[in-house]
Amino acid sequence: MALKRHGVGPSESERETKIGATKYRINQEITSREVRLIAEDNENVGVIPTRDALERARQVDLDLVEVAPNADPPVCRIMDFGKFLYAKAKKEREARKQQKVIEIKEIRLRPKTSSHHLEIKVRNARRWLEQGIKVKVRIQFRAREITYPEIGRDILDVIAAATEDVGVIEQRPNMEGATMLMVLAPSAEKSK
Repeated sequence: MALKRHGVGPSESERETKIGATKYRINQEITSREVRLIAEDNENVGVIPTRDALERARQVDLDLVEVAPNADPPVCRIMDFGKFLYAKAKKEREARKQQKVIEIKEIRLRPKTSSHHLEIKVRNARRWLEQGIKVKVRIQFRAREITYPEIGRDILDVIAAATEDVGVIEQRPNMEGATMLMVLAPSAEKSK
């Protein structure tokens, strides 16, 4: 167990600055002489000295927050900084919830894949397409197998025919190096 000595570790101000994802200067951290002030009621006060803006924020018991540090002079707003951070975090969480994550599963085959294994792979592809998940079908060629790409194309045609009622071909079979690739997407009426 390490002993904590005086002065070792992050200072109080360093710990406070790690709270927000992006760094905002608040109150005494604002270093410019003049700021463009926006009051707590969204009124544009204009350019005033920083100490006057700090005094005005102190009078209404709120924080002076630098919201546009690159402007000339920097734009500062009088607000409750804690509420501001909370609202910002809440908005970011809502935005993440609205994002749609596209999931893609992959099936890997070889030209010499047995019919039994092919049936298992087709069954998995059908199940994923019914769940609304895209399926990438990859046929890996080794050594002299690459001289017979029609075997791989035939296998991909069999898979496409077996899944045509639940999926559509999004990307036609094409060669990428030593692999042949095809992408299947769920059909529109199934994804609804």
